[in-house]
Amino acid sequence: MKKEPTFIAFSTQKGGVGKSAMTTVVASILHYRMGYNVAVFDCDYPQWSIAKTRERDMKLILEKERFKRQAYIQFTELNKKAYPVITCRAEEAVAKSEMFLSEVPIGYDFLFFDMPGTVNSAGILETLSQMNYIFSPIIADRLVLESTLSFMNVLNGVLVKGGKTKIKDIRLFWNMVDGREKSELYSHYENVIKQLDLSCMTTSIPDTKRFRKELSAEAENRLTFRSTLFPVDKRLVKSSRLEEFIIELLQIVKQ
Repeated sequence: MKKEPTFIAFSTQKGGVGKSAMTTVVASILHYRMGYNVAVFDCDYPQWSIAKTRERDMKLILEKERFKRQAYIQFTELNKKAYPVITCRAEEAVAKSEMFLSEVPIGYDFLFFDMPGTVNSAGILETLSQMNYIFSPIIADRLVLESTLSFMNVLNGVLVKGGKTKIKDIRLFWNMVDGREKSELYSHYENVIKQLDLSCMTTSIPDTKRFRKELSAEAENRLTFRSTLFPVDKRLVKSSRLEEFIIELLQIVKQ
């Protein structure tokens, strides 16, 4: 009997705060380096940025010998294929995931859902209510924070506490943290988060340009960071705090 996967959404009410990038790198590390079986549902219509990243990755593997060798070595060592990336609208996500799970021969540990960056997208509340865990990136920007906290407060207060959901936990996490900013700023916002009875992860992700580094023909000899076919290169992980983030995430979802 196939195990029941954990449904995880990276979601926020504002775009441009790193949810698609985090979905990609976390899924890739879990699948290619830590041995979990992962599938990603790109629900961020019409951008579908993760699906487009997969298309670019596949194109480069076919065109460039270095990436082709890297993919072959990874496949033979892991004996597992690339994780699937399925595109759908937010309102179709749960039905699509159920159909996917009924058709695949293997069990999956995690299904990740990259959600649209606006609550006005059709079906987003209904889909989020069917997630097991929601991780929401926040940045130290007043408009982003007020919008995100308002949205997450509704999810937590109306859906979770009302028992109308499969959500087990909602966690905010600081993303794109500028080390030059005063720590008092974050302390103030975290007090607001506590007053709303929301939880914030201990691990924060620093602001670094490496999250934008995809596979590219121009950067063929550079280290890989953001890819749907390879994990983050170990030499780039250390200062990104991704290892600490994933350890904390696994503790939250008890994997």
